[in-house]
Amino acid sequence: MREPRTWRELLRSVIKDPQEKQRIADELNINPITLMRWVNGSSKPRVHYLQQLLYVLPQHRQQLIASFAEEFDDTFDISERQVDEELQEIPSKFYAQVLTAHTTTPHPLRSSLIYTLILQQALRHLDPYELGMSITVVKCMPPAPGHRVQSLREDLGRGTLPWKSHLDDQPLLLGAESLAGYAVSSFRFVTNQYISMGPTFFPVRRTQWEESAAACPLLQGNRVAGCLLVASHQPNYFSTSRLEIIQNYAGLLVLACEPEEFYDSSSIQLAMMPPPEIQRVLFAHFQQRVTNKMIQSMRSNRQLTRPEAEREVWHELEEELIQESLRLQPD
Repeated sequence: MREPRTWRELLRSVIKDPQEKQRIADELNINPITLMRWVNGSSKPRVHYLQQLLYVLPQHRQQLIASFAEEFDDTFDISERQVDEELQEIPSKFYAQVLTAHTTTPHPLRSSLIYTLILQQALRHLDPYELGMSITVVKCMPPAPGHRVQSLREDLGRGTLPWKSHLDDQPLLLGAESLAGYAVSSFRFVTNQYISMGPTFFPVRRTQWEESAAACPLLQGNRVAGCLLVASHQPNYFSTSRLEIIQNYAGLLVLACEPEEFYDSSSIQLAMMPPPEIQRVLFAHFQQRVTNKMIQSMRSNRQLTRPEAEREVWHELEEELIQESLRLQPD
């Protein structure tokens, strides 16, 4: 069977799969019938949809660009380089906005404000067509006395459909089984462009909707505080330009981290964490456990603030999850 020569032939072959046809229609926010009109030549898509197709079908991007240029030479002038150049550098005004927040915001509010500013900007920047992305700040869990850092905690996150817009309502710990864990332990920026294809050199535990992901450590000299974790609903989404942008946003996020949140490599020894569905069972009663601990402390004439009680419960849950993960490992 010969290779498709035009973008219409290519699209026709792709949408023979009903699920893929529906996915493309959903992501372009059009009726599947419109796709059939395009491939049959009875309708001409607007330039906006042609540009979106490059992101919806990244594995066919080069062939689509060549075919678009041939058919729409006057109305569609774009190259592979120009696609990446649409991702301009972080605006200088945004750098100024973050620096102003860092210097003028009261200390108790500073970190959360900077995190929120950066995540919102990065999401708009990296997923302009809202093809599906999650961006999460993952921080090292402060170790219990006498221990090393054993896990990472998803601290704050934002997303576009199919993810929720706010991703911070469900606690989750990550460890050596995760891409984020590898990035933090190795102090390296790592990616997995085809998560659904199975294991690669880097560990990854796929969560719902993830097709590709990148994890960039939050570094200050030779110390690390966590990582910026970005996941896309599209395979092979992280071009060189996008990776550079992620690295720059990770550099900005360092401004939101406190000095004591950074750890050297000798202080990190990540354990394995169980799957999210198991973690959700334990975290379901998190606040109740915190309240119970505070009540117990009062009964024993022990002064314990809520943040202190939360920290103790986090350590207890971390240890329980480590033990559960060990239990689940095959003999």
